[in-house]
Amino acid sequence: MVELRSRTRGHKALGQHFLQDRRYLGPMLRAASLTAEDTVVEVGPGTGVLTEALIGQARRIVAVELDPNLAEALRQRFQGVRNLEVVVGDAREATPEDLLGGREPYKVVANLPYYAATPILRRFLEASHKPQLLVVMLQREVVQQMVAPPGKRSLLSVAIQFYGQPRVVGLVPPRAFRPPPKVTSAIVSIRVLPQPAVEVDSVEGFFGVVRGGFSAPRKQLRNALHYGLGLSPLQSEALLLKAGVTPTRRAETLTLEEWAGLYRASRSGSG
Repeated sequence: MVELRSRTRGHKALGQHFLQDRRYLGPMLRAASLTAEDTVVEVGPGTGVLTEALIGQARRIVAVELDPNLAEALRQRFQGVRNLEVVVGDAREATPEDLLGGREPYKVVANLPYYAATPILRRFLEASHKPQLLVVMLQREVVQQMVAPPGKRSLLSVAIQFYGQPRVVGLVPPRAFRPPPKVTSAIVSIRVLPQPAVEVDSVEGFFGVVRGGFSAPRKQLRNALHYGLGLSPLQSEALLLKAGVTPTRRAETLTLEEWAGLYRASRSGSG
């Protein structure tokens, strides 16, 4: 069993909800389109319900478990299974290269722990070695944010759609888990794009502008950018006009290309 250093120690008290109803494995596996040549990273394998299904479908499975006790139980349960590696570590901190021992192509298939789902997704999508595909289960409300169109967008939906194409695979009721959560879960598939959806010369700079726009999401953009980017009201309005964005619009309405245009305008000055 591989050990990775982690600043966060995992325990059952972290509150992960373990999938028990195997009927919901089918939609996940079909969405992952696994072949006998695939390598899969599973984050938060828990009691191994999904792990067992993956073992029969992929060439290699790397199961990343934060709780060392759960990891040891998995190792004992699947003792002798040659295509499974159990890694004790924090997927929010380890790089894909750390987990895989190299840069081979891989997919992520997981029932993500609720408390860490967003930073785990960011870790994989922002990595230099990205997965080809992610098929994950998490709260329905978070999945709805991921797939939201312009008019309902959030910082999360912009971030996910910058890197990939998300789609809802299906819903999973609380009774499918032990202990049952208080919310409905959803399965989402994110096909990772070979290049980001819009071309920008600095991803960090681009998201700096996006974060500025969403710093006050209920305000008009001319006011949100005033607070979020530290611009004067006149500078904020001039920047939006230069980018071809009506200053009275709200951040949730912008397309990715409009965000990219706003970033490019900020790079060349607000005039």
